[in-house]
Amino acid sequence: MAEKTAVVGKKVPDFSLPSTGGQPWKLSAAAGKKVVLYFYPKDNTSGCTKEGLQFRDLHAEFRKAKTLVFGVSPDGLASHDKFKAKFDFPFDLLADDDKKACQLFGVWKEKSMYGKKYMGVERSTFLIDGKGVLVQEWRKVKVDGHAGEVLAAARAL
Repeated sequence: MAEKTAVVGKKVPDFSLPSTGGQPWKLSAAAGKKVVLYFYPKDNTSGCTKEGLQFRDLHAEFRKAKTLVFGVSPDGLASHDKFKAKFDFPFDLLADDDKKACQLFGVWKEKSMYGKKYMGVERSTFLIDGKGVLVQEWRKVKVDGHAGEVLAAARAL
């Protein structure tokens, strides 16, 4: 049987992840609202912090656009809780320790740094509409200005 994967234009298979909100987060529970899932490699690293701060700074605008924002990485909840508190993120972070969501969205990739190959998260963002359909994706994200671009797309939905 083929792996389920998220595809633009199709409904995203429902999934659940541990959340800094204290309760497991489930995609189907967000029905009727737009959802931004931004996948990032690691808590408390420079690029991931910068990306989180940009989503934080635009959070009120995402709310006006009736859009929920969630950060997703393979780090555990303890790490997420500290990261969220340190930078006062007004949205929850989702812990994908078993990398099921990373695989669902195709962001768990072979990467290379200083000639060394390893597996990790390719920085990517996904916009899901109120019916659970994946409407847009951004892969190999460059952090600068990205949150604003996602906000513009959410407003246009």
